Amino acid sequence: MRDVTRREMLATSAGMLALPLMSRLGLAGQAPPAAPAEWTSFRNGPQLLGLSGVALADKLDVLWTLDAPDGVTATAAIVGDKVFVAGLSGELHRVELKTGKIDWTYKSVEDVKPNTFAPGFKASPTVTEDTVYLGDEDGVFHAVDRETGRRKWIFTTDGEIISSATVNGEVVLFGSYDNTLYCLDRRTGEKKWAVVTEGYVHCTPAVSGGKTFIAGCDEHLRAIDIATGEVAVDMPIGTYLIASPATREGVLYFGTYAATVVAIDWAKKETVWTYEAGRDFPFQSSAAVTDDVVVAGGRDKNVHAIDRKTGKGIWKFPTRSRVDSSPAIAGERVYVGSSDRNLYCLDLKTGKEVWTHNVGQPVIASPAIGEGVLVIGGDGNNGQVFCLGKK
Repeated sequence: MRDVTRREMLATSAGMLALPLMSRLGLAGQAPPAAPAEWTSFRNGPQLLGLSGVALADKLDVLWTLDAPDGVTATAAIVGDKVFVAGLSGELHRVELKTGKIDWTYKSVEDVKPNTFAPGFKASPTVTEDTVYLGDEDGVFHAVDRETGRRKWIFTTDGEIISSATVNGEVVLFGSYDNTLYCLDRRTGEKKWAVVTEGYVHCTPAVSGGKTFIAGCDEHLRAIDIATGEVAVDMPIGTYLIASPATREGVLYFGTYAATVVAIDWAKKETVWTYEAGRDFPFQSSAAVTDDVVVAGGRDKNVHAIDRKTGKGIWKFPTRSRVDSSPAIAGERVYVGSSDRNLYCLDLKTGKEVWTHNVGQPVIASPAIGEGVLVIGGDGNNGQVFCLGKK
């Protein structure tokens, strides 16, 4: 794991449906809910499927940009007429969707001492009806009032937090680089339970059927009972696991450090299929999963589409640099960034390029798609956040 730098470790993190969709949380069954029109977390829902309930126009214009001095690797959240953006500067902004005007800014620390830096946010914000949750580089997990931008509570871990939060009922789940998965009371921040692993918990926990799932840097896949914190399944995978698992109909889908994407029946502890990329480059991108297709970006510079039932490759789309950005699917289109500084729109069925937008910076962050717009950030010292939509 040490060959992956902290800046490279994109904020693969996690999510939930925003209220008033809150009733869907805690009732997560085997079948995925319909994708919402909002994008409330890293992969837009607790099953981490990376799907949007809205299709975008064929041609998108830049509606506004927002300066992000230290860059953005986290996925934005889009809830109603607001956008929530977290950056490596340690700032969380709530922004007007239509204008890009900042409503409020929350900082990871109140005061930054001279010659020091505020802990940055690599974890993506997860937004509920009243709270925004996310962790920072110093291992502090923050609960922020959605309306005022004021701190509600914090919880301190002993390692960096890149994992995004997943809310399930009255608890919030996230991982830390102190090798632990945490379950907290989402109202108070009180620890309900913690599961210690043998490696960093980099991924965002997925949730379905009363279980939460993590694919860890200790090369193990775990299913954990949310009510008790008991580990129900501990399955060795044999390689580092950085990408977050998506769960659909009892099967987990995720890329590995061994240049494969796998489908795992977690209850049976069986591998349903293994897709081999053909080159010895890892997958750090988390997969988007529809009824028929699994789509993930690879460090081999390609975007891969895989048949969900058979594991056979459908198409590959080449970019000019690694693809750590996790794809988002809206309608019949795939949207994904690349470190070649481009945001790509691809046809879901064929993999053919529909359009490309150069953002001027490497794109490690993943797209957020909701309310008729796409929001994505660029990495680098002169980073920017872009809102694309139909003028």
